[in-house]
Amino acid sequence: MAFDFDLFVIGGGSGGVRAARVAASESGATVGLAEEFRMGGTCVIRGCVPKKLMVFASGYAGLAADARAYGWNATVDSFDWPTFRTHLDTELARLEAAYRGTLKNAGVTVHDARAVLEDAHSVRLASGEVFRAKHILVATGGRPFVPDLPGAELAITSNEVFGLESLPKRMLVVGGGYIASEFACILNGLGVDVAQYYRGAQILRGFDDEARGMVASAMVANGIGLKCGTDVIRLEKTATGIRAVSTDGADLEFDAVMFATGRKPNSGGMGLEALGVELGRGGQIVVDDYSQTAVPSVFAVGDVTDRINLTPVAIREGHAFADTVFGGKPVKADHELVASAIFTQPELGSVGLSEEAARAQEPIEVYCAAFRPMQTAFAGRPDRVLMKLIVSQASRRVLGCHIVAPGAGEMIQLAAIAIKMGATKEDFDRTVAVHPTMAEELVTMRKPIRTA
Repeated sequence: MAFDFDLFVIGGGSGGVRAARVAASESGATVGLAEEFRMGGTCVIRGCVPKKLMVFASGYAGLAADARAYGWNATVDSFDWPTFRTHLDTELARLEAAYRGTLKNAGVTVHDARAVLEDAHSVRLASGEVFRAKHILVATGGRPFVPDLPGAELAITSNEVFGLESLPKRMLVVGGGYIASEFACILNGLGVDVAQYYRGAQILRGFDDEARGMVASAMVANGIGLKCGTDVIRLEKTATGIRAVSTDGADLEFDAVMFATGRKPNSGGMGLEALGVELGRGGQIVVDDYSQTAVPSVFAVGDVTDRINLTPVAIREGHAFADTVFGGKPVKADHELVASAIFTQPELGSVGLSEEAARAQEPIEVYCAAFRPMQTAFAGRPDRVLMKLIVSQASRRVLGCHIVAPGAGEMIQLAAIAIKMGATKEDFDRTVAVHPTMAEELVTMRKPIRTA
């Protein structure tokens, strides 16, 4: 039976769009793509991009205070959320149009509809249309997980926070991952009275203990009511807000509550299991190194596979899929030494192993410097930054780098290149410092502060 498309992609996020574009424009494949919401996916519409713009917005009050210490007659009035949101909506519309333009220029046929799999080569749209494709790529991403507790429907998630009509005066953020911690800092910077509850012992689980401890301390110093070892039991609607009853016995009222308690793959109700596509315990689509499922014609990339849930990783996976299936050159997406940045205040940049993971693997040396950076020290702020390298005693390779500082995301990108190339501590030592900068500490630490 003839196929309507060489490839049909379900999902218009970063991974799906990259795969569709490369398959169509570089290999001449006929490609269809279905997206049920807005083109661009989580990252562009309700994730990385709007969040980073909110990060920028949240920092200006502090910059004005610093400017006065530097002699500027600078003041910042209260934050105008409606003005910011109007500009944000305009920018997201521009980016969505750019994504659509990219697909159109590549010759991809776009369908604005939900799609499910009918069989190993067929997809059915919500409109009832059925298309047959030689290959099907599932790139449907993930969604926020909301815990099952009384009153949970009163809360919002990261999906809704960008569309708030007005900023609340009092906000509870529930969770301790990067999304929860970033939004706690963002809202605090915008003038909201923020509390953050996390059931674990420390926020940012999985990151280097010393680095995440410094971020937590800075958040508290900046006025965030961070309470670890605390979870919400139930939410209750009151005449003036939402009451949050928690495990520590507190019974506090907020104007809004946001759950940032993890994400789940968007794999349900798509007909996957009926076809024999294996799903993991969390609902993730199980794939091999080439993003192929147990059904040979069905592939999956991005957050729906729950490998490394980062936009650049989804893009690499989508590109590798297109190169493998349509470009004639088998490519495995590389998931080793992927750098990441947490846009808290201060930021946390990380690549490679944490101290805890590295010392469980082999004998290591730890090089670390914590200090007050010149810019904010001059302004009289007590802020501290952290530069940390984890080094193998045997090979001398730098196994991990962790930075807590303004601009850590920018710094870790460059450090990641050296570490990905296998740089040793001596390679770092041979590099002449750029002075005066915070990052020069990465190449001037000569003696380990401890071994393990």
